[in-house]
Amino acid sequence: MGLNALDLAIVAIYLVGITLFGLRFRNAEKSLKSYFLADRSVPWWAIALSIVSAETSTLTIISIPGLAYDTDFSFLQVVLGYMLARIVIAAVFLPSYFKGELFTAYQLIDRRFGKVLHRFTAGTFLATRAVAEGVRVFAVSIVVNIALERYLLHYMSRETSVIASIGLVTLLTLIYTFEGGMTAVIWTDVVQMGIYIAGTIIGFFTLLHLVPGGWGTIHDTASAAGKFHVFDFHPSLTKTFNFWAGVIGGTFLTTASHGTDQLMVQRLLAAKNQTESKMALFASGGAIFFQFSLFLLVGAALFVFYKMNPPAVAFGRADRIFPTFIVSQMPSGISGLLIAAILAAAMSNLSAALNSLSSTTIIDFYLRMRPQASEKQRMALSRGATIFWGVVLFGFAIITQFGGQSVLELGLSIASVPYGGLLGVFLLGVLTKRANQTGALIGMACGIAVNLFLFFGPRLHWMTTQVAWTWYVTFGTTLTFVVGYLVSLLFPESATPAEVLESVSVHSNA
Repeated sequence: MGLNALDLAIVAIYLVGITLFGLRFRNAEKSLKSYFLADRSVPWWAIALSIVSAETSTLTIISIPGLAYDTDFSFLQVVLGYMLARIVIAAVFLPSYFKGELFTAYQLIDRRFGKVLHRFTAGTFLATRAVAEGVRVFAVSIVVNIALERYLLHYMSRETSVIASIGLVTLLTLIYTFEGGMTAVIWTDVVQMGIYIAGTIIGFFTLLHLVPGGWGTIHDTASAAGKFHVFDFHPSLTKTFNFWAGVIGGTFLTTASHGTDQLMVQRLLAAKNQTESKMALFASGGAIFFQFSLFLLVGAALFVFYKMNPPAVAFGRADRIFPTFIVSQMPSGISGLLIAAILAAAMSNLSAALNSLSSTTIIDFYLRMRPQASEKQRMALSRGATIFWGVVLFGFAIITQFGGQSVLELGLSIASVPYGGLLGVFLLGVLTKRANQTGALIGMACGIAVNLFLFFGPRLHWMTTQVAWTWYVTFGTTLTFVVGYLVSLLFPESATPAEVLESVSVHSNA
């Protein structure tokens, strides 16, 4: 199995073309504002498409069809939460972000609480975004590995071919991100989104053609198997996709990811003003619902197709189903275009992660220590930080291949662990006046600690049940906010976290 010569040529041409397209923006990047915020000159509709691209990425393209193939459409309950969260972000966070000249989300924490919590939140982002993005890069290797399987496995083992795939995508992405900055990130997002959506629609119509009876057969067979089932109102803390976990958990998750994560906040800050930032945010919500529905529909159609045409070899993991179909069943030329589009989506998403990691490293850490650095030094170090994070993500992606969980759920689980603490701190900052840095720090530490326990507990056999990751952010945010606010009320601003804990220990012993 693998692409033929024509498909490979299309993939190669597209990879070179998208890289050169990103490089054409390099001459415009002469300052940190242009490198990290695209000079705040990008129209709202382009930012909206860029948000959608970051939210869908390769994880969505290959995992959501696999999710529908294995289960049903219940993931749409989470998407409803994604849409509700945009209203919260527009009302609560955007007014604060557009007061002053902010480059990162964590400068808002510095302005509200101080440098200690500023560094803690920024450091939390760097650590967890790197791990979560490593999962996304590994997802890219699944696609490349399937596409080039007949060639790679002739010369190397499967494990080595995965490493080669990850290295290829990371290197090409680094080339234009290093030079083009945020401007290249956003506009490559716009180009690739149109292509992968068009390609997916072509894939769906190919399925209609390959299944005898077309849509009628797909609808009847998938309905009989319960694939179009969406809502589950049974309350449960262990089921990932039910109405309560989806709507409540999805709202908290997206409020955290789009309201406190630099990967998304950086796009919102790149808008010309607050009004255009809101327009981009709301427009992306409608597009997200359409995209998730489309990919779930493809998964249901794949279920019907492979029920009638069982694969000779088991897929191993659901993430391989859609890429395998593209390579083995799509017409020559079209399959190459689809693989290229998926890779382009991944590269553009990876470039956004590299740029956001670099911006947080330079703005939130380096310039706090060396504010007198010249613009030339800042730009050189920004590009150096981009290379550094590229190497780090490459390493995390290689480690990810040894996990057995769906890359979509693994990535979301990892990201959800710190999101509760981050969102709780941001809510303390924008919704209350009495919260102080000490209280927020202790609250955030408690929120993250509980989520770490929920994440690792079942894996280390500390717990007998697995709490669904869709609840992590809700629990972490609530605990962070309540503990942070109570500690702020009980202890003065001058008290350090160590002094607070010592005081609590003395009172408990008494």
